[in-house]
Amino acid sequence: MYKHPYLAAATTAALLALGACNREPETVTINEYDPQAAALANAAPVELPPAITVSRTYRCAPDNSLVYVDFYNNNTATIRTTQEGIPTPLSQTGGTGPYAGSGQSVSTNATRATINGKSCHT
Repeated sequence: MYKHPYLAAATTAALLALGACNREPETVTINEYDPQAAALANAAPVELPPAITVSRTYRCAPDNSLVYVDFYNNNTATIRTTQEGIPTPLSQTGGTGPYAGSGQSVSTNATRATINGKSCHT
């Protein structure tokens, strides 16, 4: 009947083995042990960095200079005197008033502002 008796025996053994399989779904638990679980459970909440709400480029009189200001959602700003320059951080006292710091100031987040004593507009 079969040319290869070993093939018939192997097929029969495979069918018997498959018939003996458990038909219930297997539940697999991932990460049963986490060595940092306690540290993560007790960790302080993570606070995201402030987001830029608007970036403005101002042209100031009387020298026609450009000033670049980024305003953030936490009542702070940064000011640069060149587009690729190092930003100087500025903040508002109590969330109101001008943005100031390191001898520089911006009067407001608007299309017209007083920046370092100069009248500027976007």
